[in-house]
Amino acid sequence: MPRILVVDDDEPTCEMLAAVLSSGGHDAQQALSAEIAWQRVQSSEFDVVVTDVSMSGMDGLELCKRIHEARPDVPVLVVTGQADVATAVAALRAGAYDFLTKPIDAKLMLIAIARAAELRRLDREAKALRRALADVQKFGALIGESPVMRELDDLIVRVAGSDASVLVTGESGTGKELVARSIHEHSRRKDGPFVAVNCAAVPPTLIESELFGHVRGAFTDAKTARDGLFVQADGGTLFLDEVGELPLELQPKLLRALQERKVRPVGSESEVPFDIRIITATNRDLEYLTVEGTFREDLLYRLDVVRLELPPLRARGSDVLLLAQHFIDKMAKTRGGDSNVKGVAPEAAEKLRAYDWPGNVRELENCIERAMALARGDRIVIEDLPTKIRQFTPKQIVASANDPDEILTLDELARRYIGRVLQLLDGNKTRAAQVLGVDRRTLYRRLERHGLP
Repeated sequence: MPRILVVDDDEPTCEMLAAVLSSGGHDAQQALSAEIAWQRVQSSEFDVVVTDVSMSGMDGLELCKRIHEARPDVPVLVVTGQADVATAVAALRAGAYDFLTKPIDAKLMLIAIARAAELRRLDREAKALRRALADVQKFGALIGESPVMRELDDLIVRVAGSDASVLVTGESGTGKELVARSIHEHSRRKDGPFVAVNCAAVPPTLIESELFGHVRGAFTDAKTARDGLFVQADGGTLFLDEVGELPLELQPKLLRALQERKVRPVGSESEVPFDIRIITATNRDLEYLTVEGTFREDLLYRLDVVRLELPPLRARGSDVLLLAQHFIDKMAKTRGGDSNVKGVAPEAAEKLRAYDWPGNVRELENCIERAMALARGDRIVIEDLPTKIRQFTPKQIVASANDPDEILTLDELARRYIGRVLQLLDGNKTRAAQVLGVDRRTLYRRLERHGLP
C-alpha cells in the first residue's frame, strides 16, 4: 500500500483527507503542522506527501522546498485555496509534483496521488537498477539479470570449456557476436585469435577465397597468395555471422573442411591444416532453409552441436533499464565532460519498458545515444525519446463474435492463431509446431498458405 503523509493544521480537514485516501487503498498518516511533517519525512519513508499551503509557522511551500532538496524522490502535492497562476508557479518552483485547489475533488486527488506513487515506485526501481549495474553478473560483455539471461550465462559457462561447435540464434540486434566473443574469452583458446566475418556482407564470388584463401594467380587481381580466415583463426575461434546466407555451392566445401580440419585455398592443389573452434550465428530459421533446399541438412548438423538461443529484448523485462543505464555510462565516458546525463527519468523509463524493441539491443543503444544528444537536464525525459517510443501502445489481436464484421472464417482464425503462437514463442517454429500439434513441414505449408513469414 502506498504510504501517504497528509499535512494540514486544520484537524477536521486533515482527518477528512486521510479518510478519503484510506478508502482509496492508501496507508494515510497525518501531521498537524509542517514542522511535525518535516521531522517525520526525515525519519520515515513516505511515497507521497500531500500538504496544505496556508499553515501557521512553516507553510506548505517551505515544507515542499525542504523535502524537494533533501528527498527529491518523494513527490509532494500542494493543496491551495487560491487557484491563481502565482500560487501554481510558486508551488512548482518549490519542487511540487502537482497542486490541487480547494474544494478538493476526491477522484482527482486519488488519481493524482496514484500517479505520483507510481512515479515514486519507478524512480526507486531505476535507482536500484543503477546500483545493480555496478554489481551485475557479467559474462564477457553481456549484461542482464533477467531469468533468461541468467540461464544464457550458465549455458555459456558450460559450453566455453569444450571445443564443440556452437550455433547462436536470435533476432537481429540481440548481441550474437557478443555471445561468440564471450565464449572465446572464457575458453582455452582465449589467447588465440578471434576472427569474425559476416557472410552476408561478402560477395558470393569472393566468399570462398575469404574463408579458404587463394594462391597467386588463382583469379584476376590475385597478385599475391593470401591465407583465408580458417588459417588466420588457427589456434583460436572463427565466428561466421549470418551463416544462413552462405551460397549453396560453397556449403559442401565448408562441410568437408570442418570434417577434415583442412582447407584447400582457391587455385591450390594442396591442403592446409587448421585448428579452430567454429561458432556460427543466424537470425533465420535454418531448419526451414533445409526444407526450402537452400541450406544443407548435413552442414546444419555439423554446426548445430550446441545451440544458444538469444532472447529478444522485449522478453528481458527490466534488463531494458539496466542496459539503458549501461549505455548512458558508456557514452558519458566517451564524451568526457560533454554530457551531464546521469540516468533516465521515471516517466521515460516506463516508456522504455513498454516499447517492444523490434531492433533489440542495437535499437536501444541508438535510442539512448539520440536521447543523450537532446537531453537538457541530467536525466533523459519522455520528450528526449523518439516519437515511435513515446506514442507506442501494445497491440493485441482480439477476435470477437459480438460484431458481425468480426465473425471469422476458419482460415482467418487459423492464420491469427498460428501468428499469435509464433509471436508468443518468439518465432521458434520447432516449438510452435509442437504447441500446434503438427510436424514442421505441415507448419511451413500453413505459413505459406496464410502468407505468414
